Amino acid sequence: MSRCVPSPSHNERRGQAGPDMLLLHYTGMRTGAAALARLTDPASEVSAHYVVEEDGEIIQLVPEARRAWHAGRGSWQGREDVNSRAIGIEIVNPGHEHGYRPFPQRQIDAVIELCKDCGNRWSILPQLVLAHSDIAPARKEDPGELFPWDQLFSAGVGLWFASKHKQNKALLAEGDRGAAVAAYQSQLAAYGYGIRNDGIFGPETASVTRAFQRHFRPVRVDGCVDQETGEVLTQLLQTVQTGG
Repeated sequence: MSRCVPSPSHNERRGQAGPDMLLLHYTGMRTGAAALARLTDPASEVSAHYVVEEDGEIIQLVPEARRAWHAGRGSWQGREDVNSRAIGIEIVNPGHEHGYRPFPQRQIDAVIELCKDCGNRWSILPQLVLAHSDIAPARKEDPGELFPWDQLFSAGVGLWFASKHKQNKALLAEGDRGAAVAAYQSQLAAYGYGIRNDGIFGPETASVTRAFQRHFRPVRVDGCVDQETGEVLTQLLQTVQTGG
């Protein structure tokens, strides 16, 4: 750990003794200093466990055993209090509103080592290394389509599957209805996404699809289900269900 800058914004975890999830964010502010100031300001009532600077420095703000306030409104696997489950890692990047850019390699290397350390300490499953956009797809985009989840997977962090199918035509899109849509929604829900299974491909299903693509098929984030998106989801779900 490089240094500790305590944040006052934390409390006890609810319903479990320790975290079982890693939740990755980008800071979404113009500078790392501005983000750190906000995350440690009592008036903001937001925090995270860690901030990872662009030069790879890791700053701890909240002890891992405590509940930091970073997830906001969202859900995973039917549970809404994500803050009680997660270790929150804020990765310095201006985000989509302030000039989103690739993450430096030294920053990604530091994120990987931090995730591995946390995962080992708390026995966090690979499928519970998640993006902020995964748990709040209608509100959040971070850490976004430029974040190299494939590199994390190659280093032993999280899940990933590379499909042989590349950017083919949409099979399901907004406005579609029926059994195929319901089956797809069921798969997303089984993986953990908060989504209604109503057989209607409306704005909610499109936003969850974009969140899934940002994490697992970032080359094209369009909210439509093509063969590649469908295969990646099916294979990830099979990996989780079989424990492979």
